[in-house]
Amino acid sequence: MSPAVFGHGHLRLYLLHVLDERPMHGYEIIQALKDRFGGTYVPSAGTIYPRLAKLEAEGLVTKQSDGRKTVYALTDAGRQELADRRDELDGIEAGLGDSVRRLADEVRSSVTEAMSTLRAELAAAARDARDEWRPAADAAREAARETARDATTAARDAADAVRDATASVSASMHSTVSEERSDARAQVQRAEVLLAEFRQDARTELRAAAAGGAELRATVDELERSLAALRESLRGTLR
Repeated sequence: MSPAVFGHGHLRLYLLHVLDERPMHGYEIIQALKDRFGGTYVPSAGTIYPRLAKLEAEGLVTKQSDGRKTVYALTDAGRQELADRRDELDGIEAGLGDSVRRLADEVRSSVTEAMSTLRAELAAAARDARDEWRPAADAAREAARETARDATTAARDAADAVRDATASVSASMHSTVSEERSDARAQVQRAEVLLAEFRQDARTELRAAAAGGAELRATVDELERSLAALRESLRGTLR
């Protein structure tokens, strides 16, 4: 989900909504927003604190020092502002379904792009390996087989991450944002990290195998088949 999840002035109103539960310090407010959006939206301190300062200047919140922390709380005027704009707040929460659907599109696009890039780089590595063929095939084939096993494991992890993200998005569309605890964004990041790590490891292993003189055609063919099968699996999962 894009950080611009709130329309103009909506984050200000939503901060009053969060503080209506109880007084909080700044970090708790950020965490509360993260929890409400299932980890898909995590505002920065540079976003939250200036708005809190403005709300304080308007007399809608107060702040008090609690040891080394500053605790923010609603004033009576803040509660009245929240009550007067309750319909607008309900509209904000109702519109978050569109943001959840956009997140699902981002998940599918990110994984598809990463897999396409990985396949292209593996094909390039295979071409380099064929151009630089040398003896010592036994050791190189073993290294390539380990790379293939790592590829399968990484691909399964990526598929699990996408399934988890998709399931979380589906649940989000049938419940209010305050009730959901989707970890979709974290899973997208996890999938991207796994794919990036696998891509780097695969390139390293294949280039090492090529330098050792391995014949990698069979291994790369196997990887290509595995990637094609995974892509079909991902498409089926994300529909």
